[in-house]
Amino acid sequence: MAGNSMIVEAPWLKVGCILGEGPVYDSKNSLLHFVDISEHKVFHVQQNGEYSVETFEEPISCLALRKNCAGLACTTSKGFAIIGENSTLSYICKPLPSQDEPHTRFNDGGCDNEGRFFAGTLWNRERGITGKLYRYDPAIGICEIVDKGPFTDSNGLGWSPDGKIFYFTDSLKNIIYAYDYDRGNISNRRIFVDANEKGFHGTGFCDGLCIDSEGAVWSARWGGSQIVRFDSAGNVDFKILFPAVLNVTSCCFGGPNNDQLFVTTAHCGAFGGDASGQEKYPDSGHLFRVDLAGRFKGQDLDGRKFSG
Repeated sequence: MAGNSMIVEAPWLKVGCILGEGPVYDSKNSLLHFVDISEHKVFHVQQNGEYSVETFEEPISCLALRKNCAGLACTTSKGFAIIGENSTLSYICKPLPSQDEPHTRFNDGGCDNEGRFFAGTLWNRERGITGKLYRYDPAIGICEIVDKGPFTDSNGLGWSPDGKIFYFTDSLKNIIYAYDYDRGNISNRRIFVDANEKGFHGTGFCDGLCIDSEGAVWSARWGGSQIVRFDSAGNVDFKILFPAVLNVTSCCFGGPNNDQLFVTTAHCGAFGGDASGQEKYPDSGHLFRVDLAGRFKGQDLDGRKFSG
């Protein structure tokens, strides 16, 4: 480790994902869960590195722990659902307009302290479909669009430790937005980080994120071989470099002391990319665990579970 950066040379697990994404850590059961969207898979990883895989008939794009029940909630390409036994899905809501459903999908998401599930959708340039941000509130059983954007690829989102700021990523614009947050309501959208202005122009795009106990945002860089920590003022504070990975997709804190950063990645050929790049970046698609003990720690997320 050198000052404000560190280099991670080798993956923790060689899982070979096409589009690894959406890690969430279950502290109660010491389990890490994440998805391979392209392969319709959900991984469940124990602390010792042993793991199991479920395969579904349709893509699972993000996961959420459940507050009052065992198991996981998720978004699929079509909407919000509960993962049941034998890799079954029970839909809660399919909010996409029928004419749009074949041409866009849900992407990243997460839950607030009261169990509301926020998730965004993807832009389809050819069809003129813009990315939007949705909120499903299980207390009232209603799903609605809370920001029409227009966004490109809706991506990493999360909340400040005090729950008063909501962060949301518009990937192809290379922007992380901040909003004021109050009991499910978002307002006052503003730019928290314009990655191009921060010196990242031409070095990939903002992807998934997580937030630590100090309120700093850890943003994965698709096509950028790194994760960047932005402090609560939006300034670059720390970087983790992955020289054998091109597409770093998302991250979350976990482990017994909540000071391990779990990092998902994607194959160079994912999303129409150049698969030949895999020769230069052979660990693209594998899972990483970064030991940040003594330096950084994640925030307590026990309350941020789906309440449905």
